[in-house]
Amino acid sequence: MHFCRVAKALIIGLGFCGVLTAQAQTNQQWPKQPIRIVVSFTPGGAPDILARVLAEHWQKNLGVPVLVENRPGVGGNIGADLVAKSEPDGYTLLIGTVGIQAINGALYDKMSFDPVKDFTPISFLASTPNVLVVNKQLGVTNLHELIELAKAKPNQLTFGSSGVGTSLHMSGELFKEFTGVQIRHIPYKGRAQSLPDLLSGRISMLFDNLSSSLPLIKAGEVQALGVTTLRRSPAAPEIPTLAEQGLTGFEATSWFSLVAPANLTPSIQMRLNRLTRQALNSPEVKARLLASGLDPAPGSPQSLSKLIAAEANKWGRVIAKSGAKLD
Repeated sequence: MHFCRVAKALIIGLGFCGVLTAQAQTNQQWPKQPIRIVVSFTPGGAPDILARVLAEHWQKNLGVPVLVENRPGVGGNIGADLVAKSEPDGYTLLIGTVGIQAINGALYDKMSFDPVKDFTPISFLASTPNVLVVNKQLGVTNLHELIELAKAKPNQLTFGSSGVGTSLHMSGELFKEFTGVQIRHIPYKGRAQSLPDLLSGRISMLFDNLSSSLPLIKAGEVQALGVTTLRRSPAAPEIPTLAEQGLTGFEATSWFSLVAPANLTPSIQMRLNRLTRQALNSPEVKARLLASGLDPAPGSPQSLSKLIAAEANKWGRVIAKSGAKLD
C-alpha cells in the first residue's frame, strides 16, 4: 500500500513537472512567427497610435515582424470578435477600449463574444481625455454659447463619434444628460470618416480623443470647447474642462488596454505584460505618447480586470438611463 502511494505521488509529480516543462518550452519558443495586433478602428486614432508604438518597440526586441491590422466597424465589435475567436497562442492581440470592454456589453442586445470571458487581460495601456470640438462656422467659442444654440435649435445640431457604443458616443449621451439639450448622434466607422464632415460643417460637433484632435486644434482648424476629464490635460492645459464650465462631475475618459484571446498560457501572458511595461516606460515612448495627449500607465492583468468591472458598472447605468439599445 505504501509503495502504491509513493508510486502514485511520483506519477503525479512527474506529470506536474511535465506541465511546467511544457510551459517553459512554450515561453522560450514564443515568439517564433509574426505577431498581429488588431485595432478595431480606422488608422490615426489613439488605439492605432498605441498599437504602432508597441509594434515598433517589440519588433526591435523580439526579432519577428509585429503587424498592425485595422478592422473597424460596429463600435469595435468586428475586430474584437476576430481576436476572441483566434487561437490563444500569443500571436493575435487586441487593443481593447472602454467601448469594447465596458460599454458594448450593455448597449448591444446580441453580442458574438463576451467582452470579459473571451479575453485574457494583459495590461492597461493609456488613457486620454475626450474633447468636444465644434465646426468653426458654427460661430460658438465657448460651452455656454453652444448650449444656448442647441436649446434654441432642438434636434438641429449634430454630434459625430467614431461609432455607436464608443466612449466618444457615450460622451455625447452624457453631455445630453447633463445639459438637457437635444442633439442628434451621427456615428461613423472611425474618426477618419467623421473629420471631413466636421471640417465641412456637415456635422456640428465631435467628441474625439484629445490625442487625435490635438493637431487640428493647434492648427486652428476646429474650435475646442472643453475636455471631458475632471482635470485639464497637461498636453493642452489651455483647454478648460467641461466640469469647470458648469457641468460639475462630468467625466468620460477614453482608455485603452492590451488583451489576448481567453485561455492564453500564463507564461506568455506575463511575458507580454513585461514587454508592454518595458515599451511604455521607455522615456522616448512615454514622451511621444504624452505629447500626443495620451497618458501611458501600464499595470498588472489583475488591475485591468478590476478597472473593466468598475467601468462596465458605470456605463451600464448611463446606457440604462439613456434607453440606448442596439441589435
